[in-house]
Amino acid sequence: MKATAAKTRLTSLTEDISIIPEDAPFRARLHFLFAQIEKEFEQLYLENLNLQDKLDNATANTKDSLTPYDQRSAAGGVTTGSLVATGSGGASLAATPATPSAPLSDEIGASLLAAASSTHKSLKAKLSSATGGSKVKASNKIKAQTSRIVSSFKAQTVVSSVVREFGGHKDGIWQVAAKVGQPIIGTASADHTACIWGIESARCLLQYQGHAGSVNSIKFHQHRDLVLTGSGDGTAHIWQAAVNWEVPKKGHSSEEELDDSDGQLEDRDRVDTLRTPLCEFSGPGGHLSVVVAADWLSSMDQIITGSWDRTAILWDVETAQPLQPLTGHDHELTHVSAHPTQRLVVTASRDTTFRLWDFRDPIPAVSVFQGHTESVTSSVFARDDKVVSGSDDRTIKVWELRNMRSALATIRTDSSVNRLAVSSGGIIAIPHDNRQIRLFDLNGQRVARLPRTSRQGHRRMVSSVAWAEEPLLNCDLFSCGFDRRVFGWSIVLPKDN
Repeated sequence: MKATAAKTRLTSLTEDISIIPEDAPFRARLHFLFAQIEKEFEQLYLENLNLQDKLDNATANTKDSLTPYDQRSAAGGVTTGSLVATGSGGASLAATPATPSAPLSDEIGASLLAAASSTHKSLKAKLSSATGGSKVKASNKIKAQTSRIVSSFKAQTVVSSVVREFGGHKDGIWQVAAKVGQPIIGTASADHTACIWGIESARCLLQYQGHAGSVNSIKFHQHRDLVLTGSGDGTAHIWQAAVNWEVPKKGHSSEEELDDSDGQLEDRDRVDTLRTPLCEFSGPGGHLSVVVAADWLSSMDQIITGSWDRTAILWDVETAQPLQPLTGHDHELTHVSAHPTQRLVVTASRDTTFRLWDFRDPIPAVSVFQGHTESVTSSVFARDDKVVSGSDDRTIKVWELRNMRSALATIRTDSSVNRLAVSSGGIIAIPHDNRQIRLFDLNGQRVARLPRTSRQGHRRMVSSVAWAEEPLLNCDLFSCGFDRRVFGWSIVLPKDN
């Protein structure tokens, strides 16, 4: 009876195998790829185990000669060393070895075992050749690593918190800008509007509705109540932004003021709107596609615009006529920025480069900065003749204007970088796609990561940040994102503590 049942199962299995499904080649390919992945995980796991044993042995040999404090430090160093040795994903590899995720053929299984065996033999040979001197060196390295970790905990921390929140846009916000000398900020939104906000009242004081497309950038004039915006309608506008940002004092001195309180509330809730620009930059010689960014030159009598048509254009403000097209990028531009005191401009592009344009001479000079591997999302000037660039390749690079061949510092992060900003003190604020905001200095050293919880911080991509030249009502930094919100951050750096 058992023989008959076994024969029936074998016959059924043979019939199932004889029926080759249509996706058999794809399954075979997947099995092969899984086998390769398992092979790599198995090798990493073996290396992790052997490195752990080596560190344990080194610690055990030096334990008797250490003081109780040094023993505790060495124990902490072993843990840290094992995590560093594992590489990416090492902690999980040390906890749980990889297990097969799909059935493998005999041939692949044999190759897997052979690879694991050869890896084990080679690691065993390396461990057997280790001398007592190498063990002492390993223990010294462990203590050095532990000392660095302990010293990092002693460093003063950055105190940061959200102190203002602005809301009212109906779509994502592309950029935020702060006005020098006045407690107001500006925002450019995909809802086709730009807004001027009072920082103290946290409400919209003026809404500009003159564009027919997404408003992609916003910049304040340094000395006058003027605003420059670039839009998806292919134009750039300059418009008047004279607003009353003073908040009326609370309290009533007479019964008449009490009677008028309802009218005052209505006035405060009403948002002034503006639809007509003072100057529009378009027409012959203008852009043929979306204007993604615009900025004032240091003289304030010219502006620079960048577009998806792969060009930037230098414009005269008084005549609204194009002065010079800037060509050379191979793909769409993503950002333009002007130097605050000199006639210099940087343009960033999806072609993985950004360019420096020097208008100090009659014939402009151009320099190409290469170093990113994906789209350059922003490039801005910093103090000491430096330029900081951010990219979708998840890096930020600090460059010197006199040396365009290699970056002075490279900051590597875990998410794409959007429109960053550099403070007058040299602190880089980096907005990320993953909703985080990080602070670094110009040497590439990490300063802080701004807090983000369910109660504070952005809930979607952070698209732009802007420093306040002077703290505006305790707000040092402003950030905006596609959660339609703007935050004002109070940031106290260690030297301020």
